[in-house]
Amino acid sequence: MNWVLMIASLVVAFLVFTFLVKVVRAAIGTAIALALVVLVLQLVFGIGPGELWRQLGPTLLSLWDWLRGLIAGA
Repeated sequence: MNWVLMIASLVVAFLVFTFLVKVVRAAIGTAIALALVVLVLQLVFGIGPGELWRQLGPTLLSLWDWLRGLIAGA
């Protein structure tokens, strides 16, 4: 019985570990892509991160309000 429990726990640990590795890889890839977009905007168009946030702020807030309304209406 103990061997079965040990093997099952190793399988679960392996699955959790592989899932976390995939999540970290995706997060790192997304962070690098965002950094490259901001860098290109800075170098090509002269748009800095502050200007980008000032433009995205109201857009993200309106999206958040829309989602809250969608969830509340459901």
